[in-house]
Amino acid sequence: MSTSRERIINIFKALPEVDLEVGGERERHLGASVRKRRLAWYLEDHHGNGDVVITCKAPDGVNTAMVDSDPDRYFIPSYTGPRGWVGMRLDVDDIDWDRVELCVRDAYRMTAPKSLARQLDTD
Repeated sequence: MSTSRERIINIFKALPEVDLEVGGERERHLGASVRKRRLAWYLEDHHGNGDVVITCKAPDGVNTAMVDSDPDRYFIPSYTGPRGWVGMRLDVDDIDWDRVELCVRDAYRMTAPKSLARQLDTD
């Protein structure tokens, strides 16, 4: 298991009631959901492109701001980007894991019921 995958799993597991679903060709993808609502995808070699990324929901305008700030690190995902999602490359040098965790937690807050999302504020 790759180090990036292990770190992402740990970030997901720290969130209340997150379910993980393995999928994709060779079972290299990992979807994270809360109460059956998807908040993020971890993707390895999606469509054979060799990339290792995480995509997640983002607040309005945040996805484009992130891409504008560092297009080598962030991107608009082809399927979910038009709905506000952002992609973060995990196969680059110096991954900002604090930023990755913040983005996943923001996606969780946008997806989870308010009672669950409030639990993050007590951490």
